[in-house]
Amino acid sequence: MIHLLTRLFPLWAILLSTTAFFFPTLFVGLKPAIIPLLSVVMFCMGMTLKWSDFRETVKSPKIILIGVLLQYFVMPLSAYLISKSFGLSPEYIAGMVLVGSSAGGMASNVICYLARGNVTLSITLTLASTLIAVFAMPALSLLYLHQIVHVPFLKILFSILQMVLVPVLVGTTINTFLSTRIRKIGYVFSFVSTIAIVVIIGIIIGLNQTKLKDVGFVIICAVMVHNMCGLLIGFWLPKSLGYDNRTCRTLSIEVGMQNSGLSVALAIKHFSVMAAIPGALFSIWHNLSGSFLAGYWSFKGSRKKAEKNR
Repeated sequence: MIHLLTRLFPLWAILLSTTAFFFPTLFVGLKPAIIPLLSVVMFCMGMTLKWSDFRETVKSPKIILIGVLLQYFVMPLSAYLISKSFGLSPEYIAGMVLVGSSAGGMASNVICYLARGNVTLSITLTLASTLIAVFAMPALSLLYLHQIVHVPFLKILFSILQMVLVPVLVGTTINTFLSTRIRKIGYVFSFVSTIAIVVIIGIIIGLNQTKLKDVGFVIICAVMVHNMCGLLIGFWLPKSLGYDNRTCRTLSIEVGMQNSGLSVALAIKHFSVMAAIPGALFSIWHNLSGSFLAGYWSFKGSRKKAEKNR
């Protein structure tokens, strides 16, 4: 029963998102729970990993380089080209480019986990892209917007350490030494992660409900197309280079899901509230599109496993 509920992740995301849109007051007060919920999810992911998994990932520096290049070439360039082709205003273009120039989103690690991707590779790529963002975001902003954007490196790094690295390492350590005892209840951690990420999506939509009602259809389409470019190119480029499906799923999610919260903060500080709208919309949409992909890949993987066991 729990396995079925976990695979229906996209359905719960739609139901809770719809509820949050029409009844935002039910979720707005839960904003302080976002960070603890992310930490819980990261801990659950760590409970499925062992230290040997990280050693294997470090042995493949080529795929990490490919992921970082996709992150900082495809996403900012596609954001700029899409903005121009849709005829967006300068404020919206600034917001789109900031989203494209951001590091990989922390939610990508969660979605990768639920999509049966390579979680250790996902986490490594998120950390690598965040470190590189310190130099990449100002340079890309200068290239596309002719304005240097300040990036609060230490605050971003501390947030990742607090919400991602520490919970994952604690979970990984526990699982490394107690894996034989934990293996029988491993499915529980996936279920808890599903509940947590769905609630997070609901909170994000509840907080941005007013903006969603006010923004135009064109900017919504531009954000959706931008996200789809990252997901598609992130999958098919490594696939064309001969990488396995698990690795391709990981890069697809990692490239397509951005740290849009950072882009919102920088847009408000250096541009305008209007420039923050693409980041707010992306924050909602990439969680939904990622949820759909996670549900599809998880279901597909379960079906293949069942067929092999027949």
